[in-house]
Amino acid sequence: KVVDLLAPYRRGGKIGLFGGAGVGKTVLIMELINNIAKAHGGVSVFGGVGERTREGNDLYMEMKESGVINEQNIAESKVALVYGQMNEPPGARMRVGLTALTMAEYFRDVNEQDVLLFIDNIFRFVQAGSEVSALLGRMPSAVGYQPTLSTEMGSLQERITSTKEGSITSIQAVYVPADDLTDPAPATTFAHLDATTVLSRGLAAKGIYPAVDPLDSTSTMLQPRIVGEEHYETAQRVKQTLQRYKELQDIIAILGLDELSEEDRLTVARARKIERFLSQPFFVAEVFTGSPGKYVGLAETIRGFKLILSGELDGLPEQAFYLVGNIDEATAKAVNLEMEKVKEIILSTNSGQIGVLPNHAPIATAVDIGILRIRLNDQWLTMALMGGFARIGNNEITVLVNDAEKGSDIDPQEAQQTLEIAEANLNKAEGKRQTIEANLALRRARTRVEAINMIS
Repeated sequence: KVVDLLAPYRRGGKIGLFGGAGVGKTVLIMELINNIAKAHGGVSVFGGVGERTREGNDLYMEMKESGVINEQNIAESKVALVYGQMNEPPGARMRVGLTALTMAEYFRDVNEQDVLLFIDNIFRFVQAGSEVSALLGRMPSAVGYQPTLSTEMGSLQERITSTKEGSITSIQAVYVPADDLTDPAPATTFAHLDATTVLSRGLAAKGIYPAVDPLDSTSTMLQPRIVGEEHYETAQRVKQTLQRYKELQDIIAILGLDELSEEDRLTVARARKIERFLSQPFFVAEVFTGSPGKYVGLAETIRGFKLILSGELDGLPEQAFYLVGNIDEATAKAVNLEMEKVKEIILSTNSGQIGVLPNHAPIATAVDIGILRIRLNDQWLTMALMGGFARIGNNEITVLVNDAEKGSDIDPQEAQQTLEIAEANLNKAEGKRQTIEANLALRRARTRVEAINMIS
């Protein structure tokens, strides 16, 4: 959804993929491989240029696990892999990108298929060329790069194109040395790119996957004469809403939401819904997450974001938009969430237990070490809390705690052992400080055992 709406890829185009370690580059690559095979009848070629052997092996293993590679029936595999990793001589590393491209040309011209060509990492192709140039005794150019940098890059990039039979669309991971975008290697690459997809660590930390940054990702395709007026208008309004939310975040962090104007509060609420609706369950991640993957067409994507922007869905909770396919799934999820509203909460405070029902008077209170019980319809959820703070108001309750464990997640044997150790430590405690610490540890241990007993 996020790529289709905000940074669309051109058939036969070149896309730069920017992102650090652990933000979901590999999973995004695998999902694109899966989608081009299933939805477009295409095939993919992966060129590992000068990267770590371990990463190449990990990618191969993950592709086997997710079903992108089928070793039992090779004909069902959706990808060809070609590697020239960093332990290879510079000549091999320089040629591996061209080898992958030749494979892609075979699938395009002979099999007449649409091909996705992944190059990881295009910077290593330039680096290998620089080493070869030095071995040949050529005079280095700017920043020590080869004098033939533009020619070599052009000889690779200009072969990536469409014909009447099929197309090669290339997605290239771009390493930016020292985060310097003016470095000749990334700067030469940028001249050839049609779109950039930037993966954000901040979004990944929020659990929003794919963690594509909607404001930093760009595409030359996003023009009204290419994508149409409706698509362009919707994309621009989504970006404006998210940009306004970004500007307001400092004010929210310092003064809170209550200090914003009514209009800004509405913008923030819609931006948070948009942010969550940009997430999507992946087919290749299904084996890890347990939630089935969703494929959403462009028309459905535009319709969903238009409904959020129009204000028609302002009454729905923002968690209803998280990790769903189209907008109809979000509204269905909202109905389920409505049915699962909390009916009652019992928590431990310094002055004893308090019960909180809907429409409770606003209060703020310290939370003691003890049991938190939440009633969802006719079921009780029991948790062991290790102290914190609770705020009740506007028919909502926020509980901030130092530590919390579901009773069902606690190992009874381990909890009993911890209790016995805590009791022994209290008997051995010397001095006021040790006694206080041992007492606290004992209370925590007793709370965990109590949580288990309540469930059983």
